[in-house]
Amino acid sequence: MPQPFKVAVAQMRSGTEAKTNLDVIAALAQKAADEGARYLLTPEMSVAFAENKAQLASIAEPFEGNTALGRLAEIARASGLYLHVGSLAIAAGDGKFLNRSVLFAPDGKIAAHYDKIHLFDANLPGERAYLESATYSGGDHLVWSEVEGMRLGLSICYDMRFAQLYTDLALGGAGIIAVPAAFTVPTGQAHWHVLLRSRAIETGCYVLAAAQGGLHQNGRYTFGHSLIVDPWGRVVVEKSDNEPGIIFAEIDPDAVTQAREKIPALANRRPYSLSVNHEGAE
Repeated sequence: MPQPFKVAVAQMRSGTEAKTNLDVIAALAQKAADEGARYLLTPEMSVAFAENKAQLASIAEPFEGNTALGRLAEIARASGLYLHVGSLAIAAGDGKFLNRSVLFAPDGKIAAHYDKIHLFDANLPGERAYLESATYSGGDHLVWSEVEGMRLGLSICYDMRFAQLYTDLALGGAGIIAVPAAFTVPTGQAHWHVLLRSRAIETGCYVLAAAQGGLHQNGRYTFGHSLIVDPWGRVVVEKSDNEPGIIFAEIDPDAVTQAREKIPALANRRPYSLSVNHEGAE
């Protein structure tokens, strides 16, 4: 049985320069290690938060030989952490990009990577339109990895609105689900806490949500409020503002087992027909 271990969740205000953001991640990793954490999660677009597609093209590199990933591998080795970079933009080679989450093992090797499946195409009142699909290509498969003997499910930001994805991660063995994000302020105020708590309750998983926060160099304003939610849906710890910083909590594998024994929703699932108005049909 896996033993309890400490995790760290970082809140950042990433700018447009990768080197500056990587230096911040290095400092966060050292702080997490000093506090006894075994795993650190950073937010979505923590390596560079570009202003526009042209700047993104000048920043993003292919996955192979990526200089930012090389630096991040060094940070993981130096800190001895599972370093989970919430996401960075990867050049896909077709004029578009991948919003990719990357988990490094403590030896600096890449343990897993996940491409954001659900792309945020929305027109929010009072804000500019968001059209991720014009810039990014969506992923098409779920990803799990192992951290300290527990299975970790990977997701990114807008994914959290698609409950079936999280159910499938839990059915695949996840006891922890990572949700790095760069949530807008209006949607954050309305939905951030309730969505994250719901995903934890539905799955009986710990949910770790690392957020961008505040006014960024690219003109975006993000919600912050990084959270760690336990499998019963309780907020264990929150960075209750939009300022950069780091929060910690202990992950207890027994809490996952206990939550699922109390409410065995995953075990009680049943297949059902998607047809409608079939009653009385000949």
